[in-house]
Amino acid sequence: MMSKLENNLPSWLHYHSPAHTQYVLDKAIFLAEQEGVDGRDLFLIKVAALYHDLGFIENMENHEERGCRMAAQELPEYGLSQEETSKICDMIMATRIPQQPNTTLEKVLADADLEYLGTDKYDEISEQLYKELLHSRPDLTRAQWNEIQVKFLCSHSFHTSYCKIHCEAKKAEHLEALREKLTSEK
Repeated sequence: MMSKLENNLPSWLHYHSPAHTQYVLDKAIFLAEQEGVDGRDLFLIKVAALYHDLGFIENMENHEERGCRMAAQELPEYGLSQEETSKICDMIMATRIPQQPNTTLEKVLADADLEYLGTDKYDEISEQLYKELLHSRPDLTRAQWNEIQVKFLCSHSFHTSYCKIHCEAKKAEHLEALREKLTSEK
C-alpha cells in the first residue's frame, strides 16, 4: 500500500504524503492500544489508516469516497468480509472534515489523522499543509492561512480519551500563538 502511495501521489502533496499516511498508521496503532482496541479491530484500523488518503491518487475532491471505493474493490481479494470493509469505509469517512466519528474505531482513526494539532509537531506539519494548499491557491497569504488555522482549531475536537487528556492543552497553546500572530499582523 505504501508503495502505491509513493508511486502514484502527486509530488505537490506535501502534507497528504506517504509520510503522513505512515504517521497516521503509527498514531492509530498507539491510540487503539490506549483505547483498549486489539485483535481484528486493531487490524481493521491499520487497514483504514493505510487507505484513508489513498483517494488522493485519483483526485483531491472527495478523496475519502474514492478511498472507500478502492477499499471495497481491493479488500475482498485479501479475505476481508463486506462487514469489515464497511467498517473500514466508515473509519475513512470519519476523517472527513468536519470530523463526526461515531464508533471507537472511527474516533481512533479521526484522532490519529489530526493528532498533530495537539503536539510539538504542529508547526512543522501545518507548514506542510500550507505548502500543499499553495499549489491550488498560490495567492494564499500567511495571514489568510493563519486565519484558516484559527477557525479550524476553534472548531476541532478530539474524540479519544487519550487525545482529550494529552493533546487538548497543547492545541490550545497553538491556537493562542496563532491569535497573537494575527493580532501582530493587523
